[in-house]
Amino acid sequence: MFILDITYTAPIERMDELLPDHIAWLEKGRGERRFVAWGRKVPRTGGMVFAVGTRDEIEAEAQRDPFVANGAATVNVIEFDAKFAGEGLEALQR
Repeated sequence: MFILDITYTAPIERMDELLPDHIAWLEKGRGERRFVAWGRKVPRTGGMVFAVGTRDEIEAEAQRDPFVANGAATVNVIEFDAKFAGEGLEALQR
């Protein structure tokens, strides 16, 4: 399991411009069963994506995020070894 910790480096207006492409990227990852959860940070300074795959796959995918690819955000890929996941969250233990 990996956590993509995305931090905005551009103004919110720029993030809003890139948002449709970012959402399409997220949905593609979900369709490929690579992304299992995502959401915004509060306050809105970035977001997080929970992903499964190899480190190389996830590192490469993180760089394809339109926010990152367009220089509007940075991403830190964190490996997370879930030892427990509550009911309905079993995908986090892959």
